[in-house]
Amino acid sequence: MLHRFARFVVGCTVVLVLAGSLVTSTGSGLAVPDWPTSYGWSMFTFPPAMWVGGIFYEHGHRLIASVVGFLTIVLAVWLWLADPRRWMKRLGAIALGTVILQGILGGLTVLFFLPTSISTAHAGLAELFFCMTVAIAVFSSPRWLSGVARVDDAALQRVALVTTILIYVQILVGATMRHSDAGLAIPDFPLMFGGVIPDHWDSKIAVHFAHRVGALVVTLAIAGTAVRVWSRHRRQYELIGPATLLATLVALQIVLGAFTVWSRRAVWINSAHVVCGALVFATSLVLTLRSWRVRFADGTVRLKPDTASDARTARFPPSREASADRRSLGGGGQADQRAGA
Repeated sequence: MLHRFARFVVGCTVVLVLAGSLVTSTGSGLAVPDWPTSYGWSMFTFPPAMWVGGIFYEHGHRLIASVVGFLTIVLAVWLWLADPRRWMKRLGAIALGTVILQGILGGLTVLFFLPTSISTAHAGLAELFFCMTVAIAVFSSPRWLSGVARVDDAALQRVALVTTILIYVQILVGATMRHSDAGLAIPDFPLMFGGVIPDHWDSKIAVHFAHRVGALVVTLAIAGTAVRVWSRHRRQYELIGPATLLATLVALQIVLGAFTVWSRRAVWINSAHVVCGALVFATSLVLTLRSWRVRFADGTVRLKPDTASDARTARFPPSREASADRRSLGGGGQADQRAGA
């Protein structure tokens, strides 16, 4: 149930990312000019009859964010009570702190009239929070706990990690481009002012150009990661699945990026481009975490049951001290373990 709830929080966070992208795409960031109130009303009592125009997008974004914040509180408390892994408890607490900070940054973007730096930080932190919820869902999944299909491929671990970092850097560049109103600074695609590189420059053109170059770098990195998985791990669906999805999503992302320019930043195409970028980041993270699964040793820990009559046992990474104790036991410790089994 914990894993299912974590997946539900992930789904709700995707909806939140879409709502936030619609606010930016429709230019509704200041449609509700006060915070944390909405035209002097409490956020939760603001009359629906007043949800018109840009107010619908901005106020709707605030309400969805409040729901995700509440769900994160539930998730953090659940992890603290039910998951014996200390680092998972801390991850839940960090996720909760992140969503609180995200709400504060969202408020500051309104109070300071959408400054590029705060708006970009708001967007970047949203992606990190999203990936925290994805990581919690991965770490709480039955297949992760059982250590199914662990692989020891150091090259894959490195290339997947680098790819994930590059994707996040690209997201930050894209957020800077969106919030500095540079989305159409280069108005044609795939050429740039009719050439391979721009024939003139300013700050907005430079940011837009960096985003296009970053897209090429990220695409090559994803291709390298996917090829590594397809060539070395063809029978391991835990890696093949996200690798194939990652390649598909980045192809879709390129198409959406092109249509964003061709359509002059049409609202839904532009927003879909943002959401697809978040999904690319999350999918790369899943692949990276699964490729590093071999680094986690196995240990058996009894989970706290979901109900009074339902107790389950799952496998968790043991503490470093426990691992050291087992190594110091040597052959006698192994014999004792076999006898206990």
